[in-house]
Amino acid sequence: MESLEQFLVESPWMESLSPDQQQLVRGTLYEKRYDAGETICRKGTPSEEWVGIIEGLAKISCESHTGKQISFITGIPSGSWFGEGSLLKREARRYDIVALRDSRIAFMPAQTFFRLLEESISFNRFLLTHFNERLGQFIGYMEYDRFLSPEARVARSLASMFNHDLYPGMHYKLEISQEELGNLSGISRQRVNQALHVLQSEKIVDVKYGAITILDIDALKSFEA
Repeated sequence: MESLEQFLVESPWMESLSPDQQQLVRGTLYEKRYDAGETICRKGTPSEEWVGIIEGLAKISCESHTGKQISFITGIPSGSWFGEGSLLKREARRYDIVALRDSRIAFMPAQTFFRLLEESISFNRFLLTHFNERLGQFIGYMEYDRFLSPEARVARSLASMFNHDLYPGMHYKLEISQEELGNLSGISRQRVNQALHVLQSEKIVDVKYGAITILDIDALKSFEA
């Protein structure tokens, strides 16, 4: 089990902060635990913290007034930070963040976040890169949702979690169930199973019980069927 301190040490923006700034972060950051299926951040609630995943896996989803739910084709794995957009605009959350498995979540209060923003050039550079990568990811999602086959949707869902600017803690062996991957891809677990067999036959991934090893990340990112 990763400690909160280790999570901070592995966060790419932490090392470049001054000792006083690092002490501020350590003194104000706090942790909560969520069971699988629980909502971490709810649409419409005030944005009062920057949010990081110490351990676990989450998804971004929105629900219409008719009750229809849309899950974006990306997971938020351990080592990730998110929610800075709503925080910077001081607006209510525009989506739900739901835990797909039991998760430990770190929260940085807005006061700490904005102090780092005002004082640290390196923190600003990190956020600029973070925004750019996130924008590219969501633009890509629009293409995936409209044009790609189920096999390609599964491939892109996996590939989206191997962006080291957004998710620095990721390794090429991913512990994820087919049900979790189905939730991220927006397709059934049975269809995920078929898609993984196709990807394995192409020697792009190696599938074991509860884990997927990425053998060819470039092929995974560009896969079409």
